[in-house]
Amino acid sequence: MIRLAAMGIFIGSLIMLLLIVFRKRIGWSWLSLFGTHLVLAAAGIYLVNFSGLLTEVYIPLNPATIGTVTILGLPGVLLLLGLKITLL
Repeated sequence: MIRLAAMGIFIGSLIMLLLIVFRKRIGWSWLSLFGTHLVLAAAGIYLVNFSGLLTEVYIPLNPATIGTVTILGLPGVLLLLGLKITLL
């Protein structure tokens, strides 16, 4: 019974979200922008990990670090680098 109610809420919210996206003419441009930020975030972390400038520092690639860098950009990479150096 609870599983059926949760599935109904999920389907209802998905339909309403799609209705909002297409009614406001947002389209899919936000998805490509988000994807670009995601790829650049991963590239920034890879650059820090494999550049060899700081050999003792390794920033793991997980949803928390990628999300931080996606939202904050290049200062997010520097923030994670500073936290990693501080916590060593």
